[in-house]
Amino acid sequence: MPIIRNIDSLTTDQISQELKNGGKFVTFQYCISILILTYKKNSDIYFIRSGESTTKHSIGFTLLSIFLGWWGLQGPTHTISSLHSNLNGGVDITDEMLRQYA
Repeated sequence: MPIIRNIDSLTTDQISQELKNGGKFVTFQYCISILILTYKKNSDIYFIRSGESTTKHSIGFTLLSIFLGWWGLQGPTHTISSLHSNLNGGVDITDEMLRQYA
């Protein structure tokens, strides 16, 4: 089972209610380049409650990409993609999570 962050001690009923109110499961992307090698990865899964901003969860991954993502052959492309994703709320994987664990 994957690690789900920001879920604290919510019960299944509370999670279900949050999802009905607009909560979601998301991942954030980050990019690290070392010389010619570039790694683009996804973070752990974060549960975002309805009305909660994703910024406090994505900022670390965004900064990591800004400072370490540009330096490989594919670095600029992957860094821009990661920044775009994170600044737009991350990758919403709620449907996938519900299908997998329903």
